Amino acid sequence: MEIFKGIDLNDSFVLAWSSTGNELDITLEASIWPESEYYEKPKNNEYTCYKPAKLRIRNIKNISGLRSMEQVMSSTDATGEKDYGNIESLEKSDQGFSLEGDFGSVAITGGEISFEINET
Repeated sequence: MEIFKGIDLNDSFVLAWSSTGNELDITLEASIWPESEYYEKPKNNEYTCYKPAKLRIRNIKNISGLRSMEQVMSSTDATGEKDYGNIESLEKSDQGFSLEGDFGSVAITGGEISFEINET
């Protein structure tokens, strides 16, 4: 998907997620590469450029397989930040989307996806 040009979801860290009504929000520490317009030179301790981001799917007709944050074991890095793994896959189909990660094997019917970097 063009909105993920230069974004490596497999290397991005899931910080939180919530599903309310017909919307799914996933908060990320996004892994950004030179192909992205948001890329900046990585900090000294970074593998690549990382920035806070939000992946949102709106107008969902049905969602299944999403685990609650309480059901998922988190990891804590050396700086004390907690994360819930990565997005292992994200696929779009005519019916909607499918996502895989520690948060579950999620099937979404319908929906419109958006992705935004939170500039700091």
